Amino acid sequence: QVVLVFALSIGALGIYFIDSSDPIESCQNFYKDFTLQIDMAFNVFFLLYFGLRFIAANDKLWFWLEVNSVVDFFTVPPVFVSVYLNRSWLGLRFLRALRLIQFSEILQFLNILKTSNSIKLVNLCSIFISTWLTAAGFIHLVENSGDPWENFQNSQPLSYWECVYLLMVTMSTVGYGDVYARTTLGRLFMVFFILGGLAMFASYVPEIIELIGNRKKYGGSYSAVNGRKHIVVCGHITLESVSNFLKDFLHKDRDDVNVEIVFLHNISPNLELEALFKRHFTQVEFYQGSVLNPHDLARVKIESADACLILANKYCADPDAEDASNIMRVISIKNYHPKIRIITQMLQYHNKAHLLNIPSWNWKEGDDAICLAELKAGFIAQSCLAQGLSTMLANLFSMRSYIKIEEDTWQKYYLEGVANEMYTEYLSNAFVGLSFPAVCELCYVKLKLLLIAIEYKSEQRESSILINPGNHVKMQEGTLGFFIASDAKEVKRAFFYCKSCHDDITDPKRIKKCGCKRTKYKFNGYVRSLEDEHPSTLSPKKKQRNGGMRNSPNCSPKMMRHDPLLIPGNEQNESVDSSVKRYDSTGMFHWCPAKEIEKVILTRSEASMTVLSGHVVVCIFGDVTSALVGLRNLVMPLRASNFHYHELKPIVFVGSLDYLRREWETLHNFPKVSILPGTPLSRADLRAVNINLCDMCVILSANQNNIDDASLQDKECILASLNIKSMQFDDSIGVLQANSQGFTPPGMDRSSPDNSPVHGLVRQASVTTGSNIPIITELAKPGKLLPLVSFNQEKNSGTNIQMITELGK
Repeated sequence: QVVLVFALSIGALGIYFIDSSDPIESCQNFYKDFTLQIDMAFNVFFLLYFGLRFIAANDKLWFWLEVNSVVDFFTVPPVFVSVYLNRSWLGLRFLRALRLIQFSEILQFLNILKTSNSIKLVNLCSIFISTWLTAAGFIHLVENSGDPWENFQNSQPLSYWECVYLLMVTMSTVGYGDVYARTTLGRLFMVFFILGGLAMFASYVPEIIELIGNRKKYGGSYSAVNGRKHIVVCGHITLESVSNFLKDFLHKDRDDVNVEIVFLHNISPNLELEALFKRHFTQVEFYQGSVLNPHDLARVKIESADACLILANKYCADPDAEDASNIMRVISIKNYHPKIRIITQMLQYHNKAHLLNIPSWNWKEGDDAICLAELKAGFIAQSCLAQGLSTMLANLFSMRSYIKIEEDTWQKYYLEGVANEMYTEYLSNAFVGLSFPAVCELCYVKLKLLLIAIEYKSEQRESSILINPGNHVKMQEGTLGFFIASDAKEVKRAFFYCKSCHDDITDPKRIKKCGCKRTKYKFNGYVRSLEDEHPSTLSPKKKQRNGGMRNSPNCSPKMMRHDPLLIPGNEQNESVDSSVKRYDSTGMFHWCPAKEIEKVILTRSEASMTVLSGHVVVCIFGDVTSALVGLRNLVMPLRASNFHYHELKPIVFVGSLDYLRREWETLHNFPKVSILPGTPLSRADLRAVNINLCDMCVILSANQNNIDDASLQDKECILASLNIKSMQFDDSIGVLQANSQGFTPPGMDRSSPDNSPVHGLVRQASVTTGSNIPIITELAKPGKLLPLVSFNQEKNSGTNIQMITELGK
């Protein structure tokens, strides 16, 4: 009803605009004037509505003073008088323009205006325009009528729109003088209107412009394109995170990526980030909003997206709070669309468990949580077992183009290896029926590709990843292969290979799609078709022995404990005491009863008397207020059950006891773990743990995110690395003399299993300087590599310092 009254009022105002082109007063026949008939019908409705409002009013006296009542007083009666006298008079019908003040309320009733800024903008505009049009109507009336005391002789013919123009130039204080008021009433009104109109113009117009300028530049909606997929990226959206993501996702080594990237963030991008979006405008769009708002999720078409990626702030001061915010984003997205695939970054390993409480979280559908601390610690631990492994894995996971060097140096071959990444591609039907070793040989010799694993589907239609399986595994239709290659185009050779067409080709670059009907099924990156008439050639028993079930989440601990390949040292460990041979409930890690931290604490004198050798020294910087780095993720790979108990490297933590107490709850069930309270910057503490005899020294810091200056985040790690590299160890000569006399500390005998290549690193016989100690240093910023690399070059000690930098990019 309110909307109808407003619409009729605007219609009556439109009729006034039409009639304003006629004289102020004229003779009109009601039966012949169409506009007068319509205006009469409108005013009859206004009269009835006025009566209803009066009856419903609580305060009858105040009702007569309302704006709508005043408008009806001066607009409804003149129409009835005009019909009765057959004489039209414009009168005060311009007051209908005051109804425009309610325009924002009407839009709110219709649920069109929802935000405070839009409501405020419409309010300001409606008040300004309503006042402007109403004042113009008064000037039009008095100027075309004249002053009564002048016997209406001083009138001038002005159109309504000329009056609108006059008031605008008056409010803006321009005053051209081409149109002006001649009547005394008009001039008197202009005096008062200038006072109020100028104030309104000076306050309303700048505010309106500011609201229009503050409208979200990125407040539109994503328009999906048929045949083109899109992903949504949210979370920590900054120049660094976005540039790292786009550099890898849109790398030229990948095949043509027909995927549009939609970024959603509640803060508008700065100029640098905006420039980055413009450079990739064909594949990147940005929208301002929050994933916690269902309206914003609808704007980016999250229900039709292939996946949603949530980026984490790796430099935040409170990792648990950052993980909590990302978990809330996951909950919001899953509540809006439970089937959407979500890949989120997590900072702390223990926070991954909260995702399992979300009902729609399903790893089988592709949902995944990547813990950066777990990934980094795992890389470091593997480098303790195989030096340089973390560098190789990081090179495989990061996208880099090949840099050609003409000189035949080690840098040439290293850069050639760095340019390789891991890709997936479906194998051609030409490989069906062949064993995995035969396919590997054919791919390597014929196609110049390195096949390392396949995705295999069992008879129960359960897929698993088999890494380098044996001859018993035969290729099926639509087998997905995992390759190491320099770009995606090379991997396409495995998909296009046809024995009848490409058997005689020696140049692998010429292996392209042939014209013969070589395949019965078509495969792409998202659709796979497997024939039921090809039965599985791998029995469940063989699959278990092969280890394909080992990484499967459905594999029970009972099965793993009874699998002879999953428990290390089947018969070899019979001579070891049964109390030593203890594993956790999964059978994957060595285990011991929980120990109190006081029992593993070593003093300097105790550590010096304990001849440590072939061990791992972990230097950790942290205090009571530092965020936990998750040392459990570092220790777990070093306590894997595929090592014999006597092959386990002792682990010695050097750092603040207050910090290590907080980490100890997750470490107290691992054997051969010791703690030396102190600081990694103390050479006395380092000598006490025989750092010159260690297999690896790991330097970590839990204080990186607590430092405001980003350039100083790695100061502790760098200082500790340089401190160790500058140390001298003259007492190692005594060790060599003892070795020649028949006394050898544990771990120094090359023939012992601890120093076998299978177990770990082959120790150098003599370590007299710190530059020969293998070190893994964790750095938050890759730009800090220069001091360590330059130190190595000055010492001519090779590349003993390994830098673990931004693995989570």
